[in-house]
Amino acid sequence: MNSIDQLQPQNLKILEKICPFAHSIVGDDNLFPGSKEYIHIRIQQRNGGKTLTTVQGLSVIYDKKKLVKAFKKSFACNGTVIEHPEYGEVIQLQGDQRRNIYQFMLDVHLAKEEQLKVHGF
Repeated sequence: MNSIDQLQPQNLKILEKICPFAHSIVGDDNLFPGSKEYIHIRIQQRNGGKTLTTVQGLSVIYDKKKLVKAFKKSFACNGTVIEHPEYGEVIQLQGDQRRNIYQFMLDVHLAKEEQLKVHGF
């Protein structure tokens, strides 16, 4: 089976577990993450003028480790997925990546503009 065959509608269920961007192939509004909830992009001030960006509220259908890998490559920063007792899995990235994450999520159709909430200091 080549990569074109994998994009057929009968194979999209398989792609949802493999590819974090599988829903963008279909373009179905019902597959957007957190359709009733927001995705929060926050920044935290660390010591020495350093900052930490967190992303919370992504749907559980996405592999957050693969998203972190894509963020790290695109933004040239380090990052990880942490387990927060109240918010579940949260993505952490070094530096102020709020604009980058916001634009990335819109570009690859991970969220609609009205779903993203960017918080500041």
